[in-house]
Amino acid sequence: MSVVETERHGQILVVRMNRPERLNALSHEMRTLLAEAWTGFRHDDTLEVAIFTGTGRGFCAGEDMQESLKNGAPGGRRPDIEDPFMSGALEKPVIAAVNGFAMGGGFMLVERTDLRLAVRGAIFEVSEAKRWLLGGYNHGHIANLPYPIAMEMALGFRFTAERFYDVGFLNRITDPDDLMPEAMKMAEHLLTLPPASRVNTVHMMRQMRPLPGPDMQRLAAALHEHGAKSDLMESRAAFAEKRKPQFKGWNDPQDRYRTPTLDTLPDA
Repeated sequence: MSVVETERHGQILVVRMNRPERLNALSHEMRTLLAEAWTGFRHDDTLEVAIFTGTGRGFCAGEDMQESLKNGAPGGRRPDIEDPFMSGALEKPVIAAVNGFAMGGGFMLVERTDLRLAVRGAIFEVSEAKRWLLGGYNHGHIANLPYPIAMEMALGFRFTAERFYDVGFLNRITDPDDLMPEAMKMAEHLLTLPPASRVNTVHMMRQMRPLPGPDMQRLAAALHEHGAKSDLMESRAAFAEKRKPQFKGWNDPQDRYRTPTLDTLPDA
């Protein structure tokens, strides 16, 4: 049984993550097979729209912590081939059908889709603040959400599907049995559009999404290095061992008071 399954429904491709025993956590194998599936979808002229979903209780739990601990490095190993869905090279629309937990890297998969449905009670979390030295500062900004909502996301609070629908992050919420039929209805609507109009409109809308500017990206890069790097693996070990983490914070306690700013960064 493959950890990524695909189904063709005419011009619609369903891409399904299939590690239900691990809430579809992103192993290296899964990342590679997803990259292959998205590459095939991109270059297949008989396919026009994709629906992205998961098997079981989770859409995707994000990074495979056990694999990261085994490899001794955080973040997970990326595929050796380009993933056009993640790189932004994929021109065709993708609909997320979120069947359950979408955490960390799983949330980021949802974020990259163009239209989004979720089952009632699905749980979302931007997990970077729990696993790195800087929280997911950019996600609420990309989603055009108000500052306090973006701050809540960046600090790792969990959101229900109902709340994300209320703030405009989701297009639809459904009962579990209606998730895929409703996603199919959305896909079928897209197929009624002239092909060039569909592709061009998706491309234009993607270009209009707000992104942090170069200065903010430079500051973020500096903040990602500001703190005890040992905490990255400690957070993952504590998660895997189901215990309270023992964080160090900073190698030099005075670094707490030396937070990088735009003024203190070296010139680009």
